[in-house]
Amino acid sequence: MDKESFAISQFQNKFIGDDGAVVGKWVYSKDIFAEDTHFKKEWLNLSQIAKKAMLVNISDAVAMNAKPKYALLGVVIPKDFSLEQIKELTCSFLDTAKQHNIQIIGGDTVSGDKLIVCVTIISRKRKYTLKREGLKKGDLIAYTGELGESLRDLNRLFEGKKILENSRFAEPFLREEFVKKAAKYLRCGLDISDSLSKDLSRICALSNLGVEFLKDFTKEELCSGEEYEMLVAFKPKYKDKILQIAQKTSTPINIFAKAKDGLYKSECKEHHF
Repeated sequence: MDKESFAISQFQNKFIGDDGAVVGKWVYSKDIFAEDTHFKKEWLNLSQIAKKAMLVNISDAVAMNAKPKYALLGVVIPKDFSLEQIKELTCSFLDTAKQHNIQIIGGDTVSGDKLIVCVTIISRKRKYTLKREGLKKGDLIAYTGELGESLRDLNRLFEGKKILENSRFAEPFLREEFVKKAAKYLRCGLDISDSLSKDLSRICALSNLGVEFLKDFTKEELCSGEEYEMLVAFKPKYKDKILQIAQKTSTPINIFAKAKDGLYKSECKEHHF
């Protein structure tokens, strides 16, 4: 068991195991966005850092087909930050929240050596909640968009090169409309935060199933983290419906595998520890 799985196992209850915890009519989700773990300040400006911190958290709500309503912010602010730098952060938090009709209702701040942002998103549950569990033998498995850009740009940054301002590494693109319209036809799903391979292994493990790949992948495509595209599964009879919804919502979709007996294990590097 890896360290992340071990830590989570210490808190087992019926609410834990998905991108968010469903409690009554609400869905609660939280992620941490930490300097020198998820980003370096020389890679992204403060506005981009705040925006991405919000978007990766909103992505968890989108992945469960929940409607984000409120946010709580926890921010470790470096001791040497000026008031102008703090304002750049807060303005970006507010602008990103506004774009997604989210109200920031509180939180906490503390000074420290590195910038760390922790966001809690409180969302309204929709009629169809999308969870990780539920994959069945014979289901088709698909992902939205294209994969690999986030890892390519991360490698460019490690090499001291620049990336485009609208790079997926800097600004994830969320598939809210597709999920909202497709949710009733989907068996299970989650956002691709830790790589296609790692997140695929999660939905397979919950149902003790393996996969038959229908296309070839490069390691870059399989192991690119922080993509925030959707990974979904559905009955073969819903294939045409899913493709229609993808077309109507301008969502590229790739059916790449079929669930089968066996076990699928990711061989990609762990991102959390």
